[in-house]
Amino acid sequence: MKVLVINCGSSSLKYQLIDMNNEEVLAKGLAERIGIDGSKIKHKPSGKEDVVIEKPMSNHKVALEIVINALVDENYGIIQSMDEISAVGHRVVHGGEKFSGSVVVNDDVMKALRECIDLAPLHNPPNIMGIEACQELMPNVPMIGVFDTAFHQTMPKSAYIYPLPYELYEKYGIRRYGFHGTSHKYVSNKAAEKLGKNIENLKIITCHLGNGASIAAVKNGESVDTSMGLTPLEGLAMGTRCGDIDPAIVTFVMEKENLDINGVNTLLNKKSGVLGVSGVSSDFRDIESAVKEGNDRAELALDVFANRVKKYIGAYAAIMGGVDAIVFTAGLGENSPEIREAVCEGFEYMGIEIDRTANKVRGKETIVSTEDSKVKVLVVPTNEELMIARDTKELV
Repeated sequence: MKVLVINCGSSSLKYQLIDMNNEEVLAKGLAERIGIDGSKIKHKPSGKEDVVIEKPMSNHKVALEIVINALVDENYGIIQSMDEISAVGHRVVHGGEKFSGSVVVNDDVMKALRECIDLAPLHNPPNIMGIEACQELMPNVPMIGVFDTAFHQTMPKSAYIYPLPYELYEKYGIRRYGFHGTSHKYVSNKAAEKLGKNIENLKIITCHLGNGASIAAVKNGESVDTSMGLTPLEGLAMGTRCGDIDPAIVTFVMEKENLDINGVNTLLNKKSGVLGVSGVSSDFRDIESAVKEGNDRAELALDVFANRVKKYIGAYAAIMGGVDAIVFTAGLGENSPEIREAVCEGFEYMGIEIDRTANKVRGKETIVSTEDSKVKVLVVPTNEELMIARDTKELV
């Protein structure tokens, strides 16, 4: 049984074709900088040479079409035809309170996903686009939706209820949902394995840092709190999202800038974050390059980002009554030694000691804290695709 996993992010599309008989990855790749100049796909077929496909990708549908063509290409493809694919598992960011687990996609599910676009304006549209494109290209293949919110369903009510009139929760489901759940679950379990300890006896803070970023407090294997909320806008500063701000700023800016609801949504979701502060880019690699060139606003953007991560780590250590391990994952967390060091700096009082030599690593599972660090710091490459494929296999 071969499962194609599609993971559409706000500016990226990760994919893996997995043989679920032995969980072997037949091909994987990343379409990046979608909607940004310099878009390309890094395609890695098993047993063949990697290939980079540089083509303009204005949106996720265009990117997905290029991915599918790559999988069946006679030179660097890995299957003869799309008929070899038994099912497609899709990462879906938000299903409101309608879904607490993975589901087989049908018309009712698609309707529900569209109804949730307002809650995840950057992600649900590309998620939906990915599903629709696959349905068009593979009309007889089952589609499975795997939700980011599922892992966080273990949060206590005190963690997910907002201090608003309770009727708003009862009427509209306004509460904290949390996202990146598939990633937080995967890396917390991998960290426990790496440390040789039972996850049911650990307090772990997982830092999923990328263009979209969130932190989770994982106590005894369960999510007890997380930084994203009703939507993926809350929490850390991100690529284009502002994260936590004074709510009064919204009405203040609407009045001063004469913005309507759509205008302020665009401002907070697409023009803020490190893009808004730096004025350079939403891509952290571009910002880090600008810092090396002496750009002060780019440096400020990274400082703001690291400061927010620090605040959440401190808060979640308090929530859990301590912390045994901190895990960095996702594009920035896995590949930026500078960000990891900046985040951990000043946490010596908590028993966190970074090994600067060990920390010079990118995309490799390893412990980057010193031998005598009381709190272990790890880099764990996430594998949301494998988690999605397992759920897809189970449902199909």
